[in-house]
Amino acid sequence: MQINVNTDRTIQNHQGLDEHVESVVRGSIDRFGDHITSVEVHLSNENKEKHADGGNSVMMEARVRGYQPIVIHDHSDDLRQSIKNAGGKLARALDSAIGRLQDKNKHATPAVDDPLSDKHLTDS
Repeated sequence: MQINVNTDRTIQNHQGLDEHVESVVRGSIDRFGDHITSVEVHLSNENKEKHADGGNSVMMEARVRGYQPIVIHDHSDDLRQSIKNAGGKLARALDSAIGRLQDKNKHATPAVDDPLSDKHLTDS
């Protein structure tokens, strides 16, 4: 699973921030790793003219095999808290979406005849 971190001009992107985002994302959704090809993370500050915390926004978009992309948003005064909240939201959204996808695939698979059940019917 590839994780890409993007920031606007109001957020200083540095290796520590990238590592924190990747750690939160992997910790939140690693169990879905076989289903996800990539995650795009966009960080911004809505109070751009102030260049200070207060309107931090996180958008995460997970690309899921066989399903439409899953997108979530979170806003918080604290950027790290917003990243953590977004990771939790993404995990819940993926849990729901992948569950629906698995249910759909399970119902789409034709039932296989069980030869033992036919024998049981003819023996009666």
